[in-house]
Amino acid sequence: MHEYDLLVVGSANADLVIGLDRRPGPGETVLGSDLEIHPGGKGANQAAAAARLGARTTLLARVGDDAYGRMLAEAQRDAGAALAGLLVGPTDTPGTVGKDGIRTPKNTGDADGVEGKDAPTGVALITVDAAGDNSIVVSPGANARLTPDDVAAAETLFEAAAVVSLQLEIPLETVAAAARAAARHGARVVLNPSPPARLPEDVLALCDPLVLNEHEARLLLADGHTLGDAPEEWATALLALGPRSVVVTLGAEGALTAGPGIGPEQTDGVGMVRIASPRVTAVDTTGAGDAFTGALGWRLGRGDGLEDAVRYAVRVGAFAVTRPGAQESYPRAADIDNSTAEGTAG
Repeated sequence: MHEYDLLVVGSANADLVIGLDRRPGPGETVLGSDLEIHPGGKGANQAAAAARLGARTTLLARVGDDAYGRMLAEAQRDAGAALAGLLVGPTDTPGTVGKDGIRTPKNTGDADGVEGKDAPTGVALITVDAAGDNSIVVSPGANARLTPDDVAAAETLFEAAAVVSLQLEIPLETVAAAARAAARHGARVVLNPSPPARLPEDVLALCDPLVLNEHEARLLLADGHTLGDAPEEWATALLALGPRSVVVTLGAEGALTAGPGIGPEQTDGVGMVRIASPRVTAVDTTGAGDAFTGALGWRLGRGDGLEDAVRYAVRVGAFAVTRPGAQESYPRAADIDNSTAEGTAG
């Protein structure tokens, strides 16, 4: 039995969020709401989402030795995630963060003693409009210092995990090293190529599934493909790139799952099925895709088939958009059980 249902390797950011009626045009200034600061980052979000649902999970990520980094560590602990993989500052190695995840400010030897000077915690600048849609700009900070050497030093975490979930807010060579480490230890790889980037063929071949939205799918297929509006067409083209299976998230419409043994009708053993989302009123879509992917990774880690795991993840993603914020919007398993019984998602 694995120690972890899910190991997430990825980013951890402080989300700086401002609400506004509409986004400004070039050269325009608009007034927004008071600034809110939340724990975020695609990796941290996925780990928190899975842990809140009950997953045994940990996050391999790097944060700054600063106030934002301590906030992120506390958020992981509060969600129920183990902190075995959380690295603080530019030189920590896995296993050096205390179990409580809290490190007090210290003078690192720099003349000015500035917190996070060498590797500040990553920051995401987020605007949320009146419709609940968001736009995000990320300053990677310490995320850019998560290296293949960190992956090698965390080999025991990969050995202990049933599923490894990856995104692209950390260096691509680190993502590749993590996917290969997962494969060495027989862990299933879930990869969300966000922000989109071309992946090595051997890494694509390990993805089971490759999880992406319409925007990411179109960018990944931009070279050499003329795509229509049908997600089934995108999934077919994506499978041709080499992943073992594909999940295309469709926002309020749910998700499309494609791969071996999926759906009632198959061609050469490969099929597709659309999975509808519960109808909800969206308040804030920030982090909803991460809630989906974290839930998906957990359900796969506990032994669900891909189609069943996606059905559950769709409900989790739908629930998340009914609350403001990212991690604080994520449900507990009881929330999903109750919303299923009531025929809603939030």
